[in-house]
Parts: sequence; structure tokens; C-alpha cells
Amino acid sequence: MTRASTQADHRPADPRPAGIAQHGDCPEPTAEATWIHVIRKMDETYADLIRHQSALEEKNSALEDAQHFIASVLASMTDVLIVCDVQGRIQQVNRALETLTGWSEADLRGRPFLALLAEHCLAMASSFAQQIRAEAIHDCELALKGVDEEIPLAVNCTSRYDHRGRLVGMVLIGRPVGELRRAYRDLAQAHDDLKRAQGRLVNAEKMASLGRLVAGVAHELNNPISFVYGNVHALSRYRERLLRYCAAVDASGPSTELQALKAELRIERLLADLDPLIKGTLEGAERVRDLVQDLRCFSSGQQGESTRFDLVHLIRTAVHWVTKGERREIETTLDLPDTLTIQGHPGQIHQVLMNLVQNALDAMRDNTQTPRLTISAGQEETNAWLSVRDNGPGIDEQDLSRIFDPFFTTKPVGQGTGLGLSISYSIIADHRGNLTAENHPDGGAEFRLELPLSRDVLPETGPSQDAP
Repeated sequence: MTRASTQADHRPADPRPAGIAQHGDCPEPTAEATWIHVIRKMDETYADLIRHQSALEEKNSALEDAQHFIASVLASMTDVLIVCDVQGRIQQVNRALETLTGWSEADLRGRPFLALLAEHCLAMASSFAQQIRAEAIHDCELALKGVDEEIPLAVNCTSRYDHRGRLVGMVLIGRPVGELRRAYRDLAQAHDDLKRAQGRLVNAEKMASLGRLVAGVAHELNNPISFVYGNVHALSRYRERLLRYCAAVDASGPSTELQALKAELRIERLLADLDPLIKGTLEGAERVRDLVQDLRCFSSGQQGESTRFDLVHLIRTAVHWVTKGERREIETTLDLPDTLTIQGHPGQIHQVLMNLVQNALDAMRDNTQTPRLTISAGQEETNAWLSVRDNGPGIDEQDLSRIFDPFFTTKPVGQGTGLGLSISYSIIADHRGNLTAENHPDGGAEFRLELPLSRDVLPETGPSQDAP
């Protein structure tokens, strides 16, 4: 190597920045232009940092708003929320659970959710972690350990996955079923009341149809029985004429053939039997006539003018009508005066009497002793009174204040409308009377009826009739 080349290799380095041409080279940027370029790049980098910082702050604000929104939703939920990991350890709960159990989220975090449940629910709930891997669990009833008592819940349990689709836990949502049960009981009660009301309306319509039928039957019976009654009276008069004629024939000395014919036809015995036959027929016709009159009186209970009638006759008729259909023997005691005349609507009063007697028989339906019905009546100054007493179990004290309420009945569904006593009370009140019920000291129930002996004005219409 030559000396010249050696000296060239050991020359000092050029102090100028790389890329800056020396004198005699091609034109290169100056140092000022280079620093301007660097500063511009720094400004762009800083602007990017500011832009990224703003976007990050916006995302943090949106995330904070989302967290507040989720927290407010969880706090507002009335249903219980429990978030657990795969092992069933509690990660988060809502305020509804804290209120029901009295434990805070901080106390529950990390504890197994089984610690919240009642003892009898542990066996069933312990399998949740395995079951939710296959399918969600719906409407499973569990019970929480409440502050004072167990709290039944209707629980739904579903799996929880991360962003990669891996199972990371489960979410339990439960609704307290106490309110649901109460609402269901109220709904069932309303449904039963509606069914009973529907049955009562059907029975009321049946009774209205029965009243129209009775009125029609009474009207149809009235004409033929009038014919029978009138014809029997005419036959009685003809008998008297026949007796006179036969006596005259016998006095005139009839022939032997005529006397033999008279003996063969037993004319003497025939004439002797005519009298009891006619009297019996008249008695039967009168009984049918009275029955028709009672039917018409009963069927016209809604209308008619105020009249004076015999209360004792109505009592006997009502007792006869109601008790004759009983298959068991009823011991009936009637302590009644010969007559007791009052003023009012006999059809309506007859209905009240039948309701009271029927109610007494129904009260003695399950009586192991001999059913005994005691009816007494009398007069006190300006009022007539009537007492209907049975030897049944009596009336519960809690029912005494409601016994005359509409649709109130202690009978099973389908065996009473609950309108009989209510209508009876309304009829008696409309007659300016009084109807009361109480338990007799010797057992059974006693209904007491008081009616004025006379009234100046009676309304021409009254409450609709119904059977007890």
C-alpha cells in the first residue's frame, strides 16, 4: 500500500450530517430544512396522540355511562339476579337479592350460591352447573334464606360465555312467587265467585220460568175444576129430586115386576151411596180449588193489590208444600191460633214462609237426630209474629251478621242460590215488618218474623222471587 493511500484512509471524518453534500457535490438540503421536517413529523405524531387520547376519553366516558346504566337497571330490577362462575361462586348480585336476604354484595362475592338456598333445595340446585352445559333451566322453584323466613323463587338459569365462546359461569334470575300465588288465589276466588253467580242467575231464571209455569198450570186447572165443582152441586140437587120421585113411586103401589127390577138394580143402595159419593167429590173438588188458588197466589208474588188474608192458612199451606217432598220423617209442631188476619201481599208472604221452612229443613239435613220443626205464631198489640225453629247445628257467630246478605250461603255450590233469605228480608222490610235470626239457647236456629196487622198503603210490586 502506498503512502498516499494510507494518508487518505486516515483523513478525519466529515463533520457534516450524512446526506449533506460537500462543496463541489450535488445540491443537498440544508440543516434548517432537515429540522423543519423533523419538527413536522413530531407535530403529526403529537396530533395523533391527541386524537387517540380524545377517542380513548370518549370510549371511557361511554363505558362509564354504560356501567352506570347497567347498575341502575340492576338496582331497579325487582327480580333476583345472581351471576356465578363455573364453580358456582358468586361474582355479582343485584339490590333485590340484598333486600331479600339482608346480605350485601361484598359479603356474598366469592361465596358459593348454594349458601343462599334453604336446606331442602341444595340437592336440586347443586346440579345446576352440570345441567346448564346442555340446556337452560326454566321455572325451577327454589327457596332463599330470607331475613325472617324462606323466600320461594321461580328461577331461570342460563350459561354465560366469554368473547371466545368459552363457558365462564351461569346467570340465575328468580322472581318471588309469593305475590304470584296470592294473585293466583285471588283469580281463582274471583273465578269461583263468577261461577257461583252464574249458577245463581241460572237458578233465578229457572225459578222465574217455574213461576210462569205454575201460573199457567193454575189457570188451566181452574176452568175444569170449576166445571166439576158446579156439576157436583147440580148432581146433588138432582139426587134430591130422584129421592122424591122414588118415594112417590113406592107410595103409589108399583107392580110386582117394577119392585123386582128395583131390587135387581139395587136402587135403594144406589140412592144411599149417592150422598157420600157427592160429598166426597165436593170435598176433593174444594181441595183442588184451594190448591189452584194457592198456586195462583204463589205465582203472583211480584204483583197484586194489598189484601187482608189469614196468615195461619198460609203457614199451614207452606209447611205442607215443603215437607211433603221430604223422604225422611219430619217431626212438625204447629202452635198456631185458629186465625190470624193481616194485610199485605199473600203471594209474597207465602214465598217468605216457604223460604223459612225450606231453610230450616236444609239446616237439619245432616242431623243425626230426628229432625224437629217448631212453628208458632201469635199477636202482640198491632203486630203479628211468627217463629220458625229447627234442631239443627245452628248458625256460626261469624255468619249471623251476613245471613241476609245477597248471594251469601253456607251450602255447597249448586245446592243454594244465597238469595232466599235476602229476598225474604226485602219482602218483610217492604211490608214494614222485621225478620231476625239467632241461635236458640236449647240448640238450633230460630227465625222470628214480625208483621203489622194492617197497613194503609202497600206497594204494588216487590222483589223478584227465588227459592232458597
